Amino acid sequence: MSQVKKVVLAYSGGLDTSVILKWLQDTYRCEVITFTADIGQGEELEPARAKALQLGIKPEHIYIDDLREEFVRDFVFPMFRANTVYEGEYLLGTSIARPLIAKRLIEIANETGADAIAHGATGKGNDQVRFELGAYALKPDIKIIAPWREWDLNSRERLLVYAEAHGIPVEMKHKAGGSPYSMDANLLHISYEGRHLEDPAAEAEEEMWRWTVSPERAPDQPEYIEIEFRQGDPVAINGEPLSPAALLAKLNALGGKHGIGRLDLVENRYVGMKSRGCYETPGGTILLKAHRAIESVTLDREVAHLKDDLMPRYASLIYNGYWWSPERQALQVLIDHTQAHVNGWVRLKLYKGGVSVVGRDSKTDSLFDPAIATFEEDAGAYDQRDAGGFIKLNALRMRIAARRDMRRRET
Repeated sequence: MSQVKKVVLAYSGGLDTSVILKWLQDTYRCEVITFTADIGQGEELEPARAKALQLGIKPEHIYIDDLREEFVRDFVFPMFRANTVYEGEYLLGTSIARPLIAKRLIEIANETGADAIAHGATGKGNDQVRFELGAYALKPDIKIIAPWREWDLNSRERLLVYAEAHGIPVEMKHKAGGSPYSMDANLLHISYEGRHLEDPAAEAEEEMWRWTVSPERAPDQPEYIEIEFRQGDPVAINGEPLSPAALLAKLNALGGKHGIGRLDLVENRYVGMKSRGCYETPGGTILLKAHRAIESVTLDREVAHLKDDLMPRYASLIYNGYWWSPERQALQVLIDHTQAHVNGWVRLKLYKGGVSVVGRDSKTDSLFDPAIATFEEDAGAYDQRDAGGFIKLNALRMRIAARRDMRRRET
């Protein structure tokens, strides 16, 4: 076991990370600093402080940071400027939180002189990759401790036995067999995995969902909202200016009320396996729809198509943990450059699990010209005769090839 004097642990206060805290103290004989990130998971975080104190952590070594505004402003919004979707459906709610946590882990390590960081991601998942790629990108020589790759506590039962033997407080729900799903929550989404969902043929239970009502139980009347955008980012809802975190929280509430944003997905994990998960992303689902709508009137055609070409690559970079890579940062510069004229408003109808665009406009940056697009008299704004030459030029290579094929058939 290599020498470690001080380690920063990504700490939730739950069963896994509480066991990890004690295991680090016993196995590495090192000082432990705990870091708990508030990124909008909707849980009281002070119990994490109390449990860390109970396990012998010094008060000055307990970090509980409110990162909600930074999370949405510097990670979620840049991702949505690219209209990012992984494998056609997933809005990357878990993936986008990991680079921020890695960044703060390294910042705390630098502040406290720690020579290592530790996390509770299992050896089967994607998060180990995301945390560690981010950490190495920001501090190349940092030592990373991943207990799930070192210890033999490879089941919930063994964790419980270890906790009881070492006097680690455990919630009664864990003693009773645990909650039915492994969950991860932040301001963008909630994910559910494990237990009942490990059978991809089984329908998710209605009681599982926390943020959204079922579309069948959603209100029978649609609700209309208007989102204002400035340089690609949403800044107001129904005329009310809101901070990034407050705006996303409000969209979550609106979407959840109308049953918007549920997803049941079998995805391809970076480590090579397929994994079934369910996700609730009500605000993100609305935001993606609205952002594409305002781009439809403000982006040049070829720029919009270029963004669509690049988006799957960008999505894979985030999913696979490459947020801090030079290629993601280069793509971000290009994406953000395209957003200078993405200003205006979008009106949407929320109804029974669906989001419909019912209006959009940009008074300063719209490329939509009604004089050209009209089916009525356009007073010479568009000369339809120009289309003939355009078509013939674009058909030229195909006409040449067709003549060649005709000659071959004749000989």
